[in-house]
Amino acid sequence: MKRDLIACVLLSFLLPRMAGAAEKTNVILITLDTVRADRMGFLGSKRGLTPNLDMVARDGVVFEQAYSQAPLTPVSHAAILTGTYPQFHQIHNFGDKLSIKLPYLPAILKLRGYSTGAFVSSIILDPKNGFAPGFERGFDVYDAGFHRQRKGENRFQSIQRRADDTLSHAMPWLENNAQRPFFMFLHLWDAHDPYTPPEPYKTRYAAAPYDGEIAYLDAALGKLFAMLRAKGLYENTLIAIMADHGEALGDHGEKTHGVFLYDATIHVPLLLKLPGAKFAGRRVKSRVSLVDVSPTILDLVLDAVPSVMQGQSLMGLLFATAAQDRPSFAETEYPKSAFGWSGLKALRSANFLFVKAPQQELYDLAADPAEKTNLAGTSKAAASRLSSQVEDFLKRTSSSATAASESAMDPKDVEKLTALGYVGASHSARQGGSNIDPKAHIQIANQLHDANLDIEDNRLEVALPLLQRVVASDPQIYTAQYYLGVAYAKQRKFAEAIPPLHKAIELQPDSTLAHYEMGLALFETGDWKTAAVHFEIVVNKNPKWVDARYSLASVYARIDRVADAAAHLVLVIEEEPNHFRANLLLGRILTLKGQPDAAVPYLEKAVKVQADSAEANAFLADAYERLGRTADAAAARARAGALRRKLQ
Repeated sequence: MKRDLIACVLLSFLLPRMAGAAEKTNVILITLDTVRADRMGFLGSKRGLTPNLDMVARDGVVFEQAYSQAPLTPVSHAAILTGTYPQFHQIHNFGDKLSIKLPYLPAILKLRGYSTGAFVSSIILDPKNGFAPGFERGFDVYDAGFHRQRKGENRFQSIQRRADDTLSHAMPWLENNAQRPFFMFLHLWDAHDPYTPPEPYKTRYAAAPYDGEIAYLDAALGKLFAMLRAKGLYENTLIAIMADHGEALGDHGEKTHGVFLYDATIHVPLLLKLPGAKFAGRRVKSRVSLVDVSPTILDLVLDAVPSVMQGQSLMGLLFATAAQDRPSFAETEYPKSAFGWSGLKALRSANFLFVKAPQQELYDLAADPAEKTNLAGTSKAAASRLSSQVEDFLKRTSSSATAASESAMDPKDVEKLTALGYVGASHSARQGGSNIDPKAHIQIANQLHDANLDIEDNRLEVALPLLQRVVASDPQIYTAQYYLGVAYAKQRKFAEAIPPLHKAIELQPDSTLAHYEMGLALFETGDWKTAAVHFEIVVNKNPKWVDARYSLASVYARIDRVADAAAHLVLVIEEEPNHFRANLLLGRILTLKGQPDAAVPYLEKAVKVQADSAEANAFLADAYERLGRTADAAAARARAGALRRKLQ
């Protein structure tokens, strides 16, 4: 008791001193996507993959038992950045909108005078592509810029980038903002499948490419840490490093992540390097959660944590003489939204892992760390007690109002779908879906995951038969219907894509991804008015999705809603000034409306962005001609002619 009292007194002196230095304390939050805890040297791995992370760990505090709140990137990141649980922040799947009403770490720090920058490595966290709307709030710079994979592109040219590429954007920003307090959020995607590390890691880890990805991202982070030291920023910067979730790698039959809540995907690395090397070398054995990260950062740099945040600052654990039992909650709604199966919820408390599922699970992690022996049938009292704890916890931490209104469909959109003949279904239309246990169907999830990668890599001859078999055996799986529609569309079989996309929307009416793909398919078949309905739904839910807004404008231009088209094109260009197609179409519309003077700047921008476009040069020539700029028109027309001949 005496030692604990002394520890509390010491902590009461240390924390205010750090908080008082808020204007001088920089913050870097690094998330390592899909990284298992058992690959970290600072957590006991002997694989030698993480020398740079291990070095930072020696300078900081290591939390040996840290757990994610969800095995999906947007859900986990929402918990990290808001300090709230999924049942409160209401992000359960890709494309769910982060409410402006939620507490949000970057927004809080920006209000306190911090420069704020985000540098993400995947389209999954890009607010402008339908996956993470609202995540850009509070950031001066949100560096993403991804797009759907186009013909001839690989994934590194479209939907993701390597750590070195992301760091090449982040490190100059750090240098330019080093004169004032900064908050940088850095997200690295490399350990996510498919595992394709660059050389020399590809050859060195040919038999274990997942390990190769981790060794590569550690080496990339080493460059960041070296730069921070060279610029004198390392010593006084709070650096928080964690994985958003892990990777199953076949554990319990799951190939990757998203479906199950076992330790392979929920136990994650977490370390904090505090300013001035305070508490360097400290190791915390108490169970902690990623929802605690934002409260801890705010406790350290501002000495103020919003009461609405549900996580707890971890600083009080640093002097604990024994591990404390802090229950940790996790959930996944992905089985429900993607496959129509039951969602899962888990609670880790004392030595137990309890999973609330149609077939409940209970594991004694002290005796059975691999979670092989389900005790739910033999330890019914313990299972019942933990099940009640889960229900009580959900009642205390859920919010029906904070963000639900932003993730649900607008009633007008529901009316539009009803008018088009869609079933008025709720999220996942399968009857009795909550009774289907994912454990019995995990191989279907694995197959559909592989089919998605086959689609991305244009191996459609492999993906299509697999998807057709899954749909034939169970037509109620949203993911199978969606991927089948996308696969047909990539083959330019747009008429064949429409039925599975229609079914996908019936199963998941608020899926912006399915509506977007349906809009594209309908556009290509000439059903422009119906395409407009689907694009309107997408834009209403995700107004910063520039390609969706451009598509809506393009459709409006074809159904004699030219003024509406122009208005949407202006918004696209405000969001993305170098959007080639938006500049081209708006310039052409203005020319045809008799406003060539207004059209020329847009058409000149289109030519600048894509100089090899014969169409852009021809449209510019026409605008110049109408303005009486004969010489400029002749030059642009000559360029257009030369480009057309080159293509012949």
